[in-house]
Amino acid sequence: MKNLKLGIFGFGCVGQGLYHVLQQSNSINSEIVKICIKDLNKPRSLDASYFTDNKDELLQNEEIDVIVELIDDADAALEIVTTAMNSGKSVVSANKKMIAEHLEELLELQEKNKVSFLYEASCCASIPIIRNLEEYYDNDLLSSLEGIFNGSTNFILSKLLAGDQTYDEVLKEAQDLGFAESDPTLDVEGIDPKYKLCILLFHAFGLVAKPEDVFNYGISKINDFDIDYAHKHGYSIKLISKCRREGDKIEAYCLPTFIPNGAVLSQTNNEYNAVVLESAFSESQLLYGKGAGDKPTGSAVLSDISALNHNYKYEYKKRTKNKNKFELCEDFDLRLYVRYNGTSPDFKDFDSIEEKYYSEQGNFLVGKIKLKNLKNSSWLKESSINTIVLN
Repeated sequence: MKNLKLGIFGFGCVGQGLYHVLQQSNSINSEIVKICIKDLNKPRSLDASYFTDNKDELLQNEEIDVIVELIDDADAALEIVTTAMNSGKSVVSANKKMIAEHLEELLELQEKNKVSFLYEASCCASIPIIRNLEEYYDNDLLSSLEGIFNGSTNFILSKLLAGDQTYDEVLKEAQDLGFAESDPTLDVEGIDPKYKLCILLFHAFGLVAKPEDVFNYGISKINDFDIDYAHKHGYSIKLISKCRREGDKIEAYCLPTFIPNGAVLSQTNNEYNAVVLESAFSESQLLYGKGAGDKPTGSAVLSDISALNHNYKYEYKKRTKNKNKFELCEDFDLRLYVRYNGTSPDFKDFDSIEEKYYSEQGNFLVGKIKLKNLKNSSWLKESSINTIVLN
C-alpha cells in the first residue's frame, strides 16, 4: 500500500467528518498535506498551517497524490476535479450535482489520464451502494432500484408524520443538526436525490441520464390534510427515488410516495437512507444506513481513500455491455393522490379516476396518469395543489 498524501478542498460538515474518522482509523495509510478553504479568518479546529485559500498549493503540489473534493459549488468543483485529473492526481468527490451533470466528461478524463475517480459519498452517505452495484451486481439481472436517497427530507417527513411540529420547525431542526443546508431547496424539492438517482442509473444499468430528463417533485407542499390522509389509510410519506427496467425501457423519477406502514421503507426514519434492489437471481435486497451527517458521509469518503490505497478503480462493466441498450421512458402509469382546494386539476390528463373526495378542509382525487402527462401538466405548479404517489 502507498502512503497517500491528501489535498482536501472544503472543511465544512463533510470535511470535518472526514478528518475525525481519518484520525480514528488505524488502517488507512494516508495523511492530509493541505486543506483549501474560502475564508482563512474563520476559526478552525486544526492548526492554521493546514489551511490555504490558494487552490494551486494543492493542485500543483507534486507531493499530493489524491485530491478530495468536498465543496458545494458544482462549477468550482468541476474545475478542481478536471485540473487534478489532468495533473495525474486521483480524485475522491462527494459532489453529486457535478457528477450527475458531467458524468461522461469525467469518465473520459479518468480514462485519458489513467487515474481513479471515486465518488461513493455522492450517493446515500454511509451506504456503499455504488461499490455494490459495481462489484456484487455486476453480472446480476437488476430489474429495479428504489429508495430513500435524502436524509434531510426523510428527517423532515419523519418528524411531520409524528405530528408535534410544523414544517418550518422541523426544517430548522434539520438545519441546526447539519442534515439540511441553509438553502434547503435542493433537498426539499427532490433535486438532490434526483442527482443521486442519475448516478445510480449509470452504475445499475449503464445508462447515462441527464438530470433535466429525470422528473422530480418535492415535499414542500405537504400539509396537514395530506398527513391526515396518510394516518387514516395506514401510510407513511417518503420521498422515493426509483428506476425500473421493462425490456429496453427504463422509468425513473423522484416523487413523494405513500408507503404502507410495516413496509421496509416506511420504517426507515429520520436521517437514515435505504435502497431496495430487485434482481432476477437474488430477488429483493435492502441496504440501509445513515444518509446525512458529518461522520456517515466522511466514512464513505474514507472508504474511497482506502480503496485508492489498493489502486481501485470502477470498471464500468455495464457501460460497455449495455452501451446504447437502454433509454428513459415516460409513457408509463403512475397511481396518484392529488390534493387541491377550489378548482380541480385537468381530469383530461388522467387515464382514469377511481376516487374523488370533497370537504370544507380540502379535496382530493386518486387516479392513473402517464408520467409524461404529469410532467407537462400546468396544474402541478399551482401552490394549492400537491401530489403523492400511491403504490
